Amino acid sequence: MRKTVATTKAPAAIGPYAQANIIGNLVLTSGQIGMIPETGELAEGLEAQTRQAFANLRAVLEEAGSGLDKIIKTTCFMADMKDFAAMNAIYAEYFDGEFPSRSAVQVAALPKGALLEIEAIAYIAE
Repeated sequence: MRKTVATTKAPAAIGPYAQANIIGNLVLTSGQIGMIPETGELAEGLEAQTRQAFANLRAVLEEAGSGLDKIIKTTCFMADMKDFAAMNAIYAEYFDGEFPSRSAVQVAALPKGALLEIEAIAYIAE
């Protein structure tokens, strides 16, 4: 059985998709960009967008009964792979050494002109 997740603490979906879905004890999030939920504007620059994307992921995962510490897989979409090292340094701050599996790819463009987008698969502890 699937359950849809929605929270106002992360940007609302800007298309026909859910912020996340729960299947069993897994949470599959949609990609989160560095958009500030209160304003609908992107945070300024890669560092701020990366931190905001994680804040948005945290909000969605917490609404689902999970959290950043329960992430088992991420996919990072980047507008420019030259930003990988900077993104990677910030990314590492959000995990305590037990890193999730990850893919990182460069894409032609992201919604709203974002510099990166991060999606995650996490679990809900029983």
